[in-house]
Amino acid sequence: MRGGRPDDRCIGASGRRADARGNQFRGDPDRGLDQPEEELGAVPAGNVESHRLQGEYATDYAGVIEGMRFNKVQIAWYGNKSGMEAVDRAGGEVFARIVARDGNDGYYSHIIVHKDSPFAKLEDILKCDKSLDFGIGDPNSTSGFLVPTAYIFAARNIDPKTCFKTVRNANHQANAMAVANKQVAVATNNSENLQRVEVTAPDARKQIKIIWTSPLIPLDPIVWRKDLDPAVKTKLYTFLMSYGRIGSADEIAAAKAILADLVWSTFQPSSDNQLIPIRVLEANKTLMRVQGDDKLSADEKSSQVGAIRAEVAKLEEMQKKAETDEFHRRAAAFLEADKAGRQDELKKMIAEFAAGAANTH
Repeated sequence: MRGGRPDDRCIGASGRRADARGNQFRGDPDRGLDQPEEELGAVPAGNVESHRLQGEYATDYAGVIEGMRFNKVQIAWYGNKSGMEAVDRAGGEVFARIVARDGNDGYYSHIIVHKDSPFAKLEDILKCDKSLDFGIGDPNSTSGFLVPTAYIFAARNIDPKTCFKTVRNANHQANAMAVANKQVAVATNNSENLQRVEVTAPDARKQIKIIWTSPLIPLDPIVWRKDLDPAVKTKLYTFLMSYGRIGSADEIAAAKAILADLVWSTFQPSSDNQLIPIRVLEANKTLMRVQGDDKLSADEKSSQVGAIRAEVAKLEEMQKKAETDEFHRRAAAFLEADKAGRQDELKKMIAEFAAGAANTH
């Protein structure tokens, strides 16, 4: 699952070989749960022993990424930005993704204020007179940092540190509570976390008002190290894709109830291609920063802008190909069989997916 108490996205698994000391599963730091073991432990609990997974809850994305880089974490639930860093810097590979309880495969970043706040729209908080305390997410958080930075601040050439009185980094849970308790005037958050706050702290949720919503963000990837033991990959993939799909009616209902408590539906197959939209977002954020950098000469700016635009064009072409490739076709067929509840077909497809995933390096 995703990491530990302070943030909202990033569980990891570490450990050694499956037949030795196990593999560690590290959890999403963006979640900021008061009792993460109770909420997040339910899914792997039934299979931790048989698959030798040692679950841990992380306090920040960087720690999980570094843990994966040095092979102390083998499997992790990240946000998309931290997942991208793990793929690029830590030998990681996306193999599955989270799906929302209502079946949506995306979520939203929000800017939130207290319900009694005079601020009703985004422009109200961007006067940049250094009068407001602002809560932003972990620097490796997709919805808490990357998305608002790209869509709000970089797009307007605004530096939050010069705009607000104070800027503090915290996870979604902490930022939600800070707004509800009037400890900060405005903060970032996301739709998933606010749904959880509605359940875990309903009185606090009633104090929170949303004044900005981002475009749809792809839901979280689950990442393993490419060099993870193929036998462990096969078992883990089979377990996750079978959970809530394969079994008796009672077993499926029980699994889906556990997932629903996490605001999730059944897991879906995924790949590194899930990260392409985030790469485009990151590149466009860099492009906006370079275009607004007065310290660069005209030639330097032109050179950097040209290189970034070429990278964006390359990524957009990759996205087009990904939308029609063989993996996309097979994943669509898998979801169709899932909707129809064709268990025999699903078992065969899960085995094929697992075999293919286990052989990647």
